[in-house]
Amino acid sequence: MDQYDNELEDSSALGEGKSILYAQVMKGKPKMAVNEEGFLEIITKNNKNRSIYLGDVAKSVMQALGAYDKPSIIGDSNWDEQVWNLECKSNDLIVKISSHHYWGFGLFNQCFYNKLELVGPLPLRARCVHDIVASLGRNPWEAVRLKSFERVTNMNIEEHLKLWNNLIKIAKDEMNEEILKLEDSVRSLRGVNKDSVEFLIEADNALEEARTALADRNASAVERALSRASEAIIRADPKTDLQSTNILFEEN
Repeated sequence: MDQYDNELEDSSALGEGKSILYAQVMKGKPKMAVNEEGFLEIITKNNKNRSIYLGDVAKSVMQALGAYDKPSIIGDSNWDEQVWNLECKSNDLIVKISSHHYWGFGLFNQCFYNKLELVGPLPLRARCVHDIVASLGRNPWEAVRLKSFERVTNMNIEEHLKLWNNLIKIAKDEMNEEILKLEDSVRSLRGVNKDSVEFLIEADNALEEARTALADRNASAVERALSRASEAIIRADPKTDLQSTNILFEEN
């Protein structure tokens, strides 16, 4: 069990290695085809197999996962295009998504909610949830029909908020910790070598970009900025000999 699991279990009754969340669907598209093996594919005019409306939440899950195995429909013989169960895998993280209507007899896109079951190491779960919310651009736990949503999920809105925010906070704290570590590295190198000044300025600028990206919930931009900062710090450190190598290349 990792360092955050006790906190999550105490606050949200989650089992070790698993997080269960509920999200309001706002848009039904995109529409996806289901091939004979049960995998999702881009829909074509010649498609004669089953199709489903994936919805904005599930689409955001797949965007958050990045590189993933082809999503597949699981344990479901229902031919309703908006009622389905699917599974996505990305390295050590598995996300199972189910779609159901909770009011209005499924006549509108906003009648539906998704149940998300994330299985894997907590940092991966937290980062995925952080990126889902960033991709959606809204709070997925905020329901169109609050009382119906609370009834079908058997949780009140405060509990939903706590579940999502616990994981988002973990992801943000981990990224912030990386920023702080690199800031410490920059401070330790100040004044050590006059040839390091330019690289340290580059590192400072990259870290400022990382902080801005973190505030915007743009995890990919945080990673890119941290990578640039790390590279600049390595070049600034006289122990790496990259400074002298760089100078020699410039002279030639």
